[in-house]
Amino acid sequence: MPTIIEERLKKFEKWSLKQGAHSPDSTFCVMEAVAYVSGEAWSDHPECACPIISAFLRNWNDALPSDGERDRLLKPLIPLLVNTRNKKLELKRGLMAADWLIRVHTPAWLRLAGLIKQAESLEQMPEITAMKKFPSIRGPLEAIRQDSDAAWDAAWAAAWDAAGAAAGAAAWDAAWAAAWAAAWAAAWAAARAAAGAAAGKKLAPTVLALQQSALELVHRMIDAK
Repeated sequence: MPTIIEERLKKFEKWSLKQGAHSPDSTFCVMEAVAYVSGEAWSDHPECACPIISAFLRNWNDALPSDGERDRLLKPLIPLLVNTRNKKLELKRGLMAADWLIRVHTPAWLRLAGLIKQAESLEQMPEITAMKKFPSIRGPLEAIRQDSDAAWDAAWAAAWDAAGAAAGAAAWDAAWAAAWAAAWAAAWAAARAAAGAAAGKKLAPTVLALQQSALELVHRMIDAK
């Protein structure tokens, strides 16, 4: 006999994920869909899901430009997110996201702006696996931010402000994840502005690579032990 999750997933097949938060009207962002299929009350903060992963996905959901991309990238994740809440894993998952932001996400945009040496300096940093590593990377991050400010617009500075706030947080919780996600959105906007009229062609390879990398990150966070 099908479980409630299986029944609701089947029903959900006909719907597309939408941008933003919604009321209970058969319109869902990715985390509202998780609450729905798990049988919870309507919410984009489902109790069954890890708050770190949830914050990541709420912001990625809203940053994607179309329902089609949301369905392609995020819809398959919905059943995997049910029952991922685990307080003991939040720090680890937050560190995984921070490491990805600094050593994968940010260098991709730096390369797009022509700041190759700065991108390489981040890519070559050791993996961030503990809070105690953050003091040692503040200097390089700030130096790269100054270079970036000269080449990009105010949105890039906003991204670094958000990333800096996240790195300086005392605890890795949903608030940190929200700060990280603000960095994602701001960097995305900056890259589009930098690319100008040729945005589509210039950004496409970077966007596709980061989408795949972000999916891999989400799966690693889900599978964390």
